[in-house]
Parts: sequence; C-alpha cells; structure tokens
Amino acid sequence: MEFHFATIWESIADAMPDRTAVVAGDVRLTWREYDERAARIAGAFSAAGLGPDSKIGLYLYNGNEYLEAHYGAFKMRGVPVNVNYRYLDEELVYLLDNADAEALVFHSSLGDRVERIRARLPKLQLLIEVDDGGAGQVAVARRYEEVIASTAPMPRIERSEDDIYMLYTGGTTGMPKGVMYDMGGLSRAFTTMGFPLLGLAPPADAAEVAGQVRQVVDGGAGIVSMPCAPLMHGTGVWLGAMIPQLTGATVVTLESRSLDPHEVLTKAQAEQVTNLVIVGDSFAKPLITAIDEAAARGTAYDLSAIRMIISSGVMWTAEVKEQLLDRIEQAILLDAMGSSEGSMGSSISMKGVPPSTAKFTQNPTTKVFTDDDREVLPGSGEVGMVAAGGMVPVGYFKDPEKSARTFRTIGGVRYSFPGDMAMVADDGSLILLGRGSQVINSGGEKIFPEEVEEAAKRVDGVVDCLVVGVPDEKFGNAVTAVVSLADGASVDEATVIAGVKGQLAGYKAPKKVVFVHKVPRAPNGKADYKAAGQLARDAAGLGE
Repeated sequence: MEFHFATIWESIADAMPDRTAVVAGDVRLTWREYDERAARIAGAFSAAGLGPDSKIGLYLYNGNEYLEAHYGAFKMRGVPVNVNYRYLDEELVYLLDNADAEALVFHSSLGDRVERIRARLPKLQLLIEVDDGGAGQVAVARRYEEVIASTAPMPRIERSEDDIYMLYTGGTTGMPKGVMYDMGGLSRAFTTMGFPLLGLAPPADAAEVAGQVRQVVDGGAGIVSMPCAPLMHGTGVWLGAMIPQLTGATVVTLESRSLDPHEVLTKAQAEQVTNLVIVGDSFAKPLITAIDEAAARGTAYDLSAIRMIISSGVMWTAEVKEQLLDRIEQAILLDAMGSSEGSMGSSISMKGVPPSTAKFTQNPTTKVFTDDDREVLPGSGEVGMVAAGGMVPVGYFKDPEKSARTFRTIGGVRYSFPGDMAMVADDGSLILLGRGSQVINSGGEKIFPEEVEEAAKRVDGVVDCLVVGVPDEKFGNAVTAVVSLADGASVDEATVIAGVKGQLAGYKAPKKVVFVHKVPRAPNGKADYKAAGQLARDAAGLGE
C-alpha cells in the first residue's frame, strides 16, 4: 500500500467509518461521509477532464468544503492549490496562471472577483461555487452541493508516491511560489510527526496506519484538532488538518473569518478539542484575554480536554507561553520552527518548565551554515543560515533558478534554505534570529527585527509590534517600530525606546515609534512587513 494521503485516509475511513471526521458549523461528517463526499468531488473533477497532476485552486474560507475538495483532489491524483482568499484580481490571475489551474472551487461571496478574471484564464475548465451568499455571480459555475448530489463517487484507484503535492508560499519575499513535495516523502514525514501524538511509533508500512489508529481511538485517546489559522496556509492545513487526519482525528473548523477568541474557546469546550493550532503571540494574546474575560463574568471556559497547543510561523514569546500555561495548566505547548520549505526544530513548554523564546531543539537533520558553507559550531557566536534536511521539497514550481538557490547539496546531503538566520547555543539548540530578508542594516550594524519586536512587546501596554527599516541619511536605515497598544493603555515613544534599550544593545533600539490601531498581519498571524514598512514611511513623510 502506497504512502499517499488519499490512500491512507481511505483506509482510515474503512477502519472507523462512524468516527466523526469533520465538524464545521452545523455540519458533522463521519469518516464514511467525509470520504464519500470527497469521492464525489473527485468524480466531478475527473468528469471535467482533469487527471493526474491537474491543478485545482481552492479559493475558500475554512470549512468542510475546503477539506473535502482538498481530499478529493488527492483522490484523483490531482494537486490542490491553496489560494489566499484576500487576493484580488491581479493577484488571483497571477497565482492561478502560474499554477496552471484547470479548476477552481470558491466561496460565492468571492464570486465577483472570479467573474472579473475568468476570461483571462483559458486553462480553467471547471468552476464550482460554495454558497455563502452572493451565489450566481459566476454564471458558468456549478453549485457545490448540486455537484455532490449529482455525481457518483469516483472509484478508488492505485496512486503513486511520486505524485506531486504543492503548497503556495505567501510571497513574503517575492511573488508566491508553489513549493513541491513528493507524496510519498511528505505523507511519511507527516505520519512520523503525527503518530507520537498518539503515543505510537511511526509505522514503516502504510497498511499498518489504520489498524494502529483505530486501537488508540477505540481506547478513547483520539485527537480532536482545531486549526485556528486559515486552511489556505501551511500552519492551518498541515498542523491543523493533514497531520491530525493521518491519526484518524476529528478536525473542527471555525466559522468566523478572522480570529474570534471567544468562538475558539466556546467551540473548544463544546467539542472537547484536544489539539489547538494557533500562530504565536498574535493568536495567544487574544485567547488569554478572552479566558480572563469569561472568568471575570463567572462563566469560565472548561478547557480541560486541551492536551496540546501548537504554533508555527511567528514569534511565540516566553512570557505569553507562561500566561497560557497559568490558565491551561495541563497543556503541552509545541512551538514548531518551520516554513513551507521544511521543518527545522521545535521547542516544548509545560507547566513548571521555564519556556523560552526563539530557542529550539533542532531536528537531527538540521544544520546552520555560514555564507561559505561552513557549519556553524555550538557556542561559536557565529550567525548562519538554517538548513533543513530530511523532508526537502522537490523544488519550486516553474522556477528552477530559485529552486537551485533554496535547495542545495552540501557534503552530499540535500538541504532546504528557507532564509532563517540563527546561532547555535553551547548545548546545540538553535537561537532563531529571524529572516535574513528582513535584516535591517543600520549604521553598519545588522539588526534582526524579531529580536527588537520581542523586546518591544515586553513593554507594559504594548500588544503587538513589527520592526522595519526606513531610509535615513545618517544611519542608512533607521530602525522603526510599528506598535499597537492595549485598550486604554497610554504609552509614548520614549517609553518604548527606553524599554527596548533596557533589554538590548542601544543600537538595536527603535529610532522612531509609529503607533497604529492594529499592527498589519495576514489572517494566519504572520507579519505583513510590506504594509508595516509603508506605515513607517508614511509617518516619516517618505511616501512609497
């Protein structure tokens, strides 16, 4: 039996058909129902002439339809393509054209955008709309539920471990790129990550997965996972859905289209969620506030089922981890260091164990190399670029030049270089500094924004912060903090600057602080440095 997501999920559906697979609003699907609906969507893709390696865009908010269409694409050996639901016309055209998309599944509230651009995408053969208001804006689109009702389930097929899976990056360092993995390697790696959550050793044979999973689930130790981040991003779909589904988990999606912390906690209580997937401080802080608000009202949330809170993609500070553990004492906090291009390390925190910020136990296959490909030694104080081995992507779709720069072989071993800079501590752990692309050169000194952001967020009254460089005659680039404050807080520029100087070398402190209502971030919590930079330049009177 091949290691392939669709093949393994089908075996799980057969082994425990009555276990709940998906909860989305009022929709509850067993594994049998989830598998059948995915097979019907796969049948529609096939009937439209799509086949192995056909790209299928998912321009969708979180919900059962996203998971079903994603699974359905896998079933017919197609490639689901995550499409950011914030994209407008030109961004949509770029991504769908770059991906060679032949089908698009979209929420009808986004239909006006689809209608405006569909004539510019001649490769699109099939459009399917999920009705969430505004249905019918795309006259040629088929209705999702009508497709489900009228299409026979696609028969199961044999698949190849060489099939390609692709996740589009958010384009933080350029235009979005499709990061390609082979199905066999990725599904093996994800099984290796998921099985320890059940207390199991990863199986060597895909045929063993369903039987082992059923034993644990029947014993009452199954996983109920809630991705709080959008499924269109890797943190949400990988950590919140795909890895848990390999363990036979129930995946619970949220209905709000931006983070509503009270919805998260209400749903976590009602569904007895065991694993919560968040994105660093930007999600954890609102959750902490909501927990305290409910307790103050005398309606405290029962979060006793939560066993693990997982975060990836942005800074999760030690102080915020401690605050969460004070409120959800039994939880294990897993801070995963990784990106679309590979996994590099992790940090685990528990009650009674002092948490850390940006210090990670590196994976055995992770190294740090200098610019001339020398390995950074523990305790040397050298800064290098993190290299992720093991689960290394095939490359970037239709971009051999960037593939050659990012995925390189050193000493006979192939590594991915996502762009993260780090030092190696005496004990061999990684001290993450930030993305090399965001480093600020100010007065000849290199400054990593995330280090300054962390310090600024420790200043009383500061809720969030991004740090950027603004052109400056004296320094070349002036370190500028874009800061948002807690409701009712009164904090001035001098207080923020002094607070940072009390923690870091003076040259790293902001020269200017720009106060905003809300620090710009994507729906997955990741920093929007482009928007923050524009706010900082506007404040400095520099314009574009």
